[in-house]
Amino acid sequence: MALAKLGVVVLDCPDPRALAGFYAEVLGGTVEGEGDWVDLKVPGGPSLAFQAAPGHVPPKWPGSDHSQQFHLDLVVDDLDAAEKGVLALGAEPLDATDHTRTFRVYADPAGHPFCLCAC
Repeated sequence: MALAKLGVVVLDCPDPRALAGFYAEVLGGTVEGEGDWVDLKVPGGPSLAFQAAPGHVPPKWPGSDHSQQFHLDLVVDDLDAAEKGVLALGAEPLDATDHTRTFRVYADPAGHPFCLCAC
């Protein structure tokens, strides 16, 4: 049984609206939002989100000095149950102590960040 379903892939970047506009031109769709978080609603496909990341250093491919950067938002019905499940699978909490928020941040076993979101 799955613990979560994929909510959205989020790309960190210096200018969310500009990068969303680029992908809208590439994929089609509608750009929604302003400021630090912008969504791209892609027709017939999954949405992408773009988040402001001050001091963003672009990834270099291939290369390990500036690795590729992204995180996954995983939508769950029950944050506590999902947290228990991902920790049992080897996830590490990165920012999961504030239980008043609708999300918690973890690292997968290889160190990639992801969020559990009840939103």
